[in-house]
Amino acid sequence: MTCTPARPTATPGATAPGGRALLPLTPTGTRHGGRSFMTCRYRCGNACDHPEPNRTGHGHVQDEITRAVARRSLLKGAAAGSGVMVLGAPLAAAAVTPAAAGAGAAPGRPVSGDLGAADFTAVRPNRRDAVVTAPGFDHDVVIRWGDAVVAGAPAFDPHRQSPEAAKQQFGYNCDYVGVLPLRAARRGREDRSLLVVNHEYTDEALMFPAGVYSDTEVAAIAMANHGMSVVEIRRGLRPGSWRRVTSLGKARHNRRVHIDTPFTLDGPAAGDERLRTTADPSGATVLGTLNNCAGGTTPWGTVLSGEENFNQYFDLPESEQLDERYTEAYARYGITGSGRGWSAVDPRFDLAAEPHEPHRFGWVVELDPHEPDEAPVKRTMLGRFKHEGANIAVARDGRAVAYMGDDERGDYLYRFVSRDRVRRGSSARARRHNKTLLSAGTLYVARLVGDGTEDGVHDGTGEWIALCDDTESFVPGMSVADVLIWTRLAADRVAPTRMDRPEDVQPNPVNGKVYAALTNNSQRGSRFEADEANPLTSSMVRAAIGAPLTQASGNRNGYVLELSPARGDHAATTFTWDLMLVCGDPEAAETYFGGYDKTQVSPISCPDNVAFDDHGNLWISTDGNALGSNDGVFRVPVSGPERGRVTQFLTVPRGAEACGPLIADDNRSLFVAVQHPGEVDGATFEVPASTWPHSDDFPRPSVVVAFRDR
Repeated sequence: MTCTPARPTATPGATAPGGRALLPLTPTGTRHGGRSFMTCRYRCGNACDHPEPNRTGHGHVQDEITRAVARRSLLKGAAAGSGVMVLGAPLAAAAVTPAAAGAGAAPGRPVSGDLGAADFTAVRPNRRDAVVTAPGFDHDVVIRWGDAVVAGAPAFDPHRQSPEAAKQQFGYNCDYVGVLPLRAARRGREDRSLLVVNHEYTDEALMFPAGVYSDTEVAAIAMANHGMSVVEIRRGLRPGSWRRVTSLGKARHNRRVHIDTPFTLDGPAAGDERLRTTADPSGATVLGTLNNCAGGTTPWGTVLSGEENFNQYFDLPESEQLDERYTEAYARYGITGSGRGWSAVDPRFDLAAEPHEPHRFGWVVELDPHEPDEAPVKRTMLGRFKHEGANIAVARDGRAVAYMGDDERGDYLYRFVSRDRVRRGSSARARRHNKTLLSAGTLYVARLVGDGTEDGVHDGTGEWIALCDDTESFVPGMSVADVLIWTRLAADRVAPTRMDRPEDVQPNPVNGKVYAALTNNSQRGSRFEADEANPLTSSMVRAAIGAPLTQASGNRNGYVLELSPARGDHAATTFTWDLMLVCGDPEAAETYFGGYDKTQVSPISCPDNVAFDDHGNLWISTDGNALGSNDGVFRVPVSGPERGRVTQFLTVPRGAEACGPLIADDNRSLFVAVQHPGEVDGATFEVPASTWPHSDDFPRPSVVVAFRDR
């Protein structure tokens, strides 16, 4: 979830039916759109202030989108609201109106409690310091930063924090949310599930009262607040509601994975010299996991977690130089030695002392929440980059296919196809086998091209380019271990398509297509010259709509890309693609909502994570709303007459980002991780910009669950 700066461009507010004025959709801040300087600093080490790590000349997907958009605007002179993407025609005001029934639901007869089929009135853009759900729905806070996870954990006190306490408590800045039914539930415990959550990063300015802790204590406590939590939860009194199990002595699956938790390195790169350190001369065991962003739940009941902005945690003393053996690789991964001071606590974060330690992060982690004593595994076969997450589909022949995005401006989409097939069933033997599937197979990177026809549709074809399998590299001059440890450098050599921050990439279990959130790249038109490589500021598009070329907007609001595997088979090496959503203010000429009437959709900006309900509806959470409103969660049908109808279901508090989301419990529950509430420039622990969830006089990142109010 790397942040991207944005130049402000005034956008008129929209009007809802009946003439009620909505919140003016004006970008906030002077550089980072909806994201604060504080978020950029703590989450990703100000990645947007540094050169784009991918310095290749490969094309962007926008190159082809731009040509198609321009063709469409020239060929299709239809009026706004016709369902055709037209640039330059007058557009009606954006509206947030009652949503139609989801795909598969009977119009006018919503299924009770089914969030995928329910009619609801869209939440209006707002800046409230609250979780706001659609009318007729409610939410509960499931667990907060600092709540006890394991038995014996001390009560949370912000003035008495310690690394030892943090390793027993719910960590900071929850992100990915997974909910798995508790296997082999005991009698009377069928109502329990396992909640699995990532803890991406820490914001020391909001976590610590001034003058209470030394710099070293702050670093040590922050380190312990990273990682993952596994928490037993049980159904609440209202259908769709959930609460955490507070009798921790009976919650035997509860677990805190933290900076000192041993992880096993697995796959062809395990044991490679570049993964060996003083503390681990075998290159087989790593302590901890860093900057865990999104993730996924596998068909065999484990959780995958992506290590993202790991590059920012490593220090280099001023008197030292970066190891010259890794100059190119460090640069490609954004490793500069400008870290967080963690080397004062643990010397492995000193690049001069341990130049290999960064190579031990940037992997996909697999954790079995049903086995609390089992070491989680870093799967080297899935490649090393800034993983947003990994999500599994099963190919026609039974092999597991993992889709992944590298969340950086100008980086790539990836997938992995297992060598072996998934075994059905939940027997111990089947689970043991399936937990080896990500150890061997083939790693691919995506190349997308336009279809070159004047069909007025922004679409095209693509191919998955093989980088290596577990025994052979397909990149000249690189070994299998080279490809897996330096995946970005390997991909650069085969000319894939550069993307604008590919984040969550998930297969839809209903229609078999794959959806990728491309969050934004607002530096198009500022640091990156506006040209045909950007559909929103290119001379081609500007000429098509009769407007002058500007340097002000860029891709500030992001896209949602839809991939269709050939023959509906996830193992196929070719696919077709179309751009389902061009996000932003519906009044803006360049926005597009799957062909749906733009007067009947909610404004949406910066798609980040995606999920699906049982009807196949797409649910999108946003990060960095550049339109001025708080971030939120949206429902979008992907087929039928409602395709592209974006309807906002929920907004999160001031300064927060909506993470997750997850539809669970037969579509009755929407889990959302509310990350970094109150992360607004100038905010401190003593002078907070938010106090959500309003249990204290300071903000606490928390997981919530939304459901129908009865």
